[in-house]
Amino acid sequence: MKEILRWPAAELAQKINRREIKAKEAVSAYLEQLYALEPELNSFVTVDEEGAYAQAGRIDELTQSGKNAGPLAGVPVAVKDNLCTRGLRTTCASRMLEDFVPFYEAGAVERLRAAGAIILGKTNMDEFAMGSTSETSAFGPVKNPWDISRVPGGSSGGSCCAVAAAQSLCALGSDTGGSIRQPASYCGVVGLKPTYGTVSRWGLVAYASSLDQIGPIARNVEDCALLLEVISGGDKRDSTCLDRRDVDFGRAFARTSASPQTSPQTSSQASLQACPEDVRGLRIGIVRDYFDEGLDGEVAAAVRRAAQQLRDQGALVEEVDLSLVSYAIPAYYTIACAEASSNLARFDGVKYGYRAGAEKGLHPMYRRTRTEGFGTEVKRRIVLGSFVLSSGYYEAYYEKALRVKAMIVAAFDKAFSRFDLLLGPVAPTTAPLLGQTGDDPLKMYLGDIYTVSVNLAGLPAISLPCGLDSRGLPIGVQLVGPRFGEKTILQAARAYEKACGGFALSPMTERAEKKGGMKV
Repeated sequence: MKEILRWPAAELAQKINRREIKAKEAVSAYLEQLYALEPELNSFVTVDEEGAYAQAGRIDELTQSGKNAGPLAGVPVAVKDNLCTRGLRTTCASRMLEDFVPFYEAGAVERLRAAGAIILGKTNMDEFAMGSTSETSAFGPVKNPWDISRVPGGSSGGSCCAVAAAQSLCALGSDTGGSIRQPASYCGVVGLKPTYGTVSRWGLVAYASSLDQIGPIARNVEDCALLLEVISGGDKRDSTCLDRRDVDFGRAFARTSASPQTSPQTSSQASLQACPEDVRGLRIGIVRDYFDEGLDGEVAAAVRRAAQQLRDQGALVEEVDLSLVSYAIPAYYTIACAEASSNLARFDGVKYGYRAGAEKGLHPMYRRTRTEGFGTEVKRRIVLGSFVLSSGYYEAYYEKALRVKAMIVAAFDKAFSRFDLLLGPVAPTTAPLLGQTGDDPLKMYLGDIYTVSVNLAGLPAISLPCGLDSRGLPIGVQLVGPRFGEKTILQAARAYEKACGGFALSPMTERAEKKGGMKV
C-alpha cells in the first residue's frame, strides 16, 4: 500500500483508469498516512472519510465499466478550508464559520471532482487567510512536517503541510500575497500562484478580491501543472475570471506544439514550448533588490545556486532592479486590509455563521458577535482597513497605495521587456519557530516582502525547493513570469527539477511509512 504514496498524480490516475489498482486503495493509503500524522501536524480541520470512499466507489464503478474516469481519476486531494464544499463544513479556520455547511461548491472544487479527484478533507489555515504562519487558526496552529517546533507558513499552511507529509497527493490553496508560495517554500513542496483571473474565485471566501487567486500545490512540477490545467478556465459566475484558451498546462511537457496563446510570445518562449525541458536562450533576471539587507545568508546562497543551475543549462541570467520593493509591503497591506474590511462586513450574525446571544438590540448583537467570532489578527486588519477607507484618510493612504500598485505593475512590465522570467527568494528566512512572530505583526508582514508584489501586479509565480539550510529546513526559489506566462514558468521549473533529480518528501513521511500508521 505504501508505494501508492510515492506515485505522481498522473501515474496514479493512469493506473486507476487501467484498473491496475482501485481508487479505494489509494484513498485507504492516504487516509492511513493522514491519521498517522494528524495528531502532531494538525493540518486538517475536517476529514471527509465517508465522502472520500463514496467518491472512490463511483470512480471504481466507472473504470470497471471500461470508462475513463478523468485525468485525476482517484487522486486524493486536500482543499483549503476557505473554498466552499457542498455539504462539507467550510470554516475559514474561524469561530465565525465553525458550523457553516455550504449548499454550493467552489468552481475549482467542481472542476476537481469532474476530473475524478477525490476530496479527502479541508485543510487548516490562518483565520480568513490572514496570516503568514498558520497560527491564527481558531483550531490551533499547523506544524511543519520538517520540524514540528516550526511553522509551515501561511495562510495555506495546512495544504502545504499535507502535501509535504503525504497526507494528500495534491492540494488547493489560495494566494493573496504569497499564501501558497511562502508555505510551499517552508514545507519543501511546489506551489503556484496563477495569473489573476486564470482560476475562478467562485466559492472562495474572499479576503481581498483584487488580489486573491486559487492555485495548486504538489510534490513535483508536472503534478502542479496537471492540477492547474484542471482548475483553470472561464466561469460566468466570476466576472474577473478569464476565458483563456491556453490552459493546457498539464500537456506543456509533451513535445508537441502548444495551443494559441492569449499574449505575445518571445522566441525563447516558443523554443521552450517546442522542447519543454530545454532552457537554452531563456532570459532570466535575478532581482537584485531582493538580496539586500534582511535576507538570510543561507537562503541567498541557495537561491543563487539555483540561478547558476539554470545558467549551466543554457539560460541567460543577469541581474535586474525593480526599485519598488520597499513600497510593496505598505501598499499591499493598505489595499488588502481595505478590501478585507468590506468583504468581512457580511459576517454579522444575521444570516449565517456565529451569533452572540443574550443581547438586546441589533447593534449590540453585531458588536458582540464580531468581537467573539473573529480572532485578533482578523480584527486588526478590519480596523486598519476601515481606517484607511475613512473620511480624511482615503486619499492619504488608500489612493496612494493604488498609485504605488500602478507603479509596481509598470516596473514589472519594464523588466519583462528584457526578461522572460524573474528569479528570487520566496521568503527572507526558512521556517521560524512557533510563537516567534505572534506578538510582532510587523515582523510577520515583512515575511511577505518578496511575494506581495506579484499579487499587486496580477502575475503568475511558482515556488520550488532549492536546498536545505544548516538546520535541515527547506529553502524555496521563486520564478515570476509575465501575465499568461504559466507555461514558461512551468517549463523552466521542470528543467530545474530534472537537473536537481527531483524534490524530497519531509522526514516525517519516511518515519510514518516505517511505523505503518493507523489503520482505517
